Amino acid sequence: MTAPSTRDDRKSAALAAERITIGPDTRVVGSLAFARELLRGNATRQSGAGATGEVTGDPAYTSVFFLDGEPHKRKRQAIVRFFTPKAISTRYRTVMEEATDGLLARLRERGEGRLDRMSFELAVTVAADIVGLTESDQAAMAERIEKNLIGLRLPLMSRWRRPFGQLAATFHGLRFLLNDVRPAIEARRARRREDVISHLLDEGYPEKAILVECMTYAVAGMITTREFVVMAAWHLFDDAALRQRFLDSDDTDQIAILEEIMRLDPVVNMIARRVTADTVTDSGSVTSGESLVLDIRAANLDEASVGACPYTLDPDRARRVKTAGSYLSFGDGSHRCPGAQVALNETRVFLDRLLRVPGIRLARRPDLCWTDELMGYELRNAIVTCHRS
Repeated sequence: MTAPSTRDDRKSAALAAERITIGPDTRVVGSLAFARELLRGNATRQSGAGATGEVTGDPAYTSVFFLDGEPHKRKRQAIVRFFTPKAISTRYRTVMEEATDGLLARLRERGEGRLDRMSFELAVTVAADIVGLTESDQAAMAERIEKNLIGLRLPLMSRWRRPFGQLAATFHGLRFLLNDVRPAIEARRARRREDVISHLLDEGYPEKAILVECMTYAVAGMITTREFVVMAAWHLFDDAALRQRFLDSDDTDQIAILEEIMRLDPVVNMIARRVTADTVTDSGSVTSGESLVLDIRAANLDEASVGACPYTLDPDRARRVKTAGSYLSFGDGSHRCPGAQVALNETRVFLDRLLRVPGIRLARRPDLCWTDELMGYELRNAIVTCHRS
C-alpha cells in the first residue's frame, strides 16, 4: 500500500494566508459541498467591493458580475454564445495560435522574454477579439486597462484620498472610452461582427453601458488570465515529470493538468455573498442578513470533496473522485465564470508551444506579489530564455 503523500505543491498559499483579511462580522465557508450549494441556490447575492445591493435602475449600466435573478439571467444568456466550446474551437483557437506564434517568434529572436508581459499580451489579444476591442493599438490599450484598476481600489482608500482616486478613475475610464471603446463602437455601427460589442449595439445599449461591459470583460479576461498563465508555467518548469506529461498529453489531459494547478493556486481567492433568505441545505444552513465569504482556497483543499493528499498536485484527481476538475476556481452556479474554457484553452495553447521552444528554460522565477483590490496574487519579472533563432 502506497503511503499518503505529504508533499505541498502550492506556490501562493503562504502569501495568501498572510495577506487575506476577513471582516469580524463575516462568516467564512470552507466546505466545497456547502459553497457549491450556496452558489447554485437562490439564498445569496453578490457582495463585496462594487456590489451595492439589488439593481434598482437600468441593469444595462450594471456589470453582469453584480446582477442577480432575471436581469442576470437575460444578460448572461445573451452573451453565452461567445464562450461555447464551438466558438473556441472554430474561431478563438486560431486567434490564440496566431498570437502565441507571434509572441514566441519575438522570444526566439531576442533569446529571452518576460512571461507576465507575454501572457498579458496574449490575454489582451484573445479577450479583445471576443469583446470587439480591435480598433486601437492593443499594447496601449493594455496599459490603459491596467490604469483603470484604480477604480477597484476606491473602497480601500482613506476618506481624504478617495476623491482623488475617483478623479483618477474617471480620467482613466474616459481615456479607455475615447481611445478604445468608441472607435470599436463606431466600426461596428458601420458593420456588425460576431462579438460582444456588436451584440450590445443590436440590443440598443448606449455607449456608457457598453463601456461598463468592456471593463467587465477586460478585468475578467485579461488581468486574471495573465496571472494564471505565469503560475501554470512556473509549476511546469519546476516539475520535469509534470512538464513531460503535459507535452505528451492530448488537449483533454493538458486541461486536466491546468485545472489541477488552478485548484492549488487559484487566482481568485474569495467570493463575497450576503444571505437574503434563511436556508438549510444538505451541508449546512445560513440565516438571512449574514455576510459570507466563500473561501475558494479552503474549498479546493476540502479532503471530503477533493480526496486524499489535497496539497499534492495530482492531474488524475478529478477523474478519480468523479468531479469537475476546476472545483471552485472559476466559481459555480449562475455566476460561474463564462470565460473559463477560453482561459484554460489559451493557457494550454501558449504553454504547449512555449515548452517546445528549443532551449527553453525558466531563467528567473517570478516575484510573488499581492493585490489587495483583487485579493489575489500577482506574478512579475519571470524571465524565460531560449536558443536564438
